[in-house]
Amino acid sequence: MTTTTLIPAIDDPRWARIVARDASADGDFYYSVLTTGVYCRPSCASRGARPENVAIHASLAEARATGFRPCRRCDPEGIAEAAQIALVTDACRRIEASETPPSLGELAADAGFSESHFHRLFRRLTGLTPRAYAAAHRAGRVREGLAAGQPVTAALHEAGFGSASRFYEGAGAMLGMAPSRFRQGGARETLRFAIGQCSLGAILVASSDTGVAAILLGDDPQALVRDVQDRFPKADLVGGDAAYEAIVARAVALVEAPGIGLDLPLDIRGTAFQQRVWQALAAIPAGETRSYADVARAIGAPAATRAVAGACAANALAIAIPCHRVVRNDGGLSGYRWGVERKRALLDREGGAREGEAAAA
Repeated sequence: MTTTTLIPAIDDPRWARIVARDASADGDFYYSVLTTGVYCRPSCASRGARPENVAIHASLAEARATGFRPCRRCDPEGIAEAAQIALVTDACRRIEASETPPSLGELAADAGFSESHFHRLFRRLTGLTPRAYAAAHRAGRVREGLAAGQPVTAALHEAGFGSASRFYEGAGAMLGMAPSRFRQGGARETLRFAIGQCSLGAILVASSDTGVAAILLGDDPQALVRDVQDRFPKADLVGGDAAYEAIVARAVALVEAPGIGLDLPLDIRGTAFQQRVWQALAAIPAGETRSYADVARAIGAPAATRAVAGACAANALAIAIPCHRVVRNDGGLSGYRWGVERKRALLDREGGAREGEAAAA
């Protein structure tokens, strides 16, 4: 059993918030009581403890480390989390309904938290800061407006952008192309592509001027072509020349030895949340796996396991963004866009290569 406070509780400024049963302090810290063997939220309505019997903890993890049990009355493990999720959900709805994104101070005040605590809480539960969430939502509204045929100016103003200059500063990253091209479904954008064969079946590689935009695997080459056409319905799809075959060959080499990585520029298109997930996937070493929950924790959004799975499914760059390294919590294989058998084969190859390196060492 351990305690983590370094000063007597009565001399700690947080003690006054415990005495006041301050609900706005919930989540900022916790306290444990030596005489009852429990840990609580600051707002706990149980009979007050003497300060000499109280230890104050900066996190739930520290409170758990005492070896005490959670208080049944205030339920720091359950009710607090559910209430926090509800508050963040309300904040998300407010952001989505506002013409101008509310400030962090406004959102925190509505939730009854300090700005710093609400910022940490929002990011933990959504994987994004409130500002990034607002930006991602506005980007989604722009995409919807442009896809519906709205003029660019109308789409950006309806999405809440105060000026065209601010929108155009980040338009390329937001849309993956110029706004006028996005509005026309990728019209006048040229994608080079080619189809090859690898040990896992057919492989299609497509590239924009920015870099490789898609690496698709499957059994039917024509189905892969239709997939690219669906993604870029008005883009000009041009068969790759002899020089482009070298890019396909490098993608095939990646299939055969996925641990080597792809040394080519990528054109990664996705929402802010998806890109956070994909960055986390790229950080998983070859030969290792992570669960969806592991990835959610790695991006600071432990409650977003399902959203992480959705981002993995949306990945269009097979192997280059290694979503095959993500498995179920029990280690089982599932949810791979290009088939579980291909996922198993890729993991087996990476595992075999890693064992070989270990033996050589």
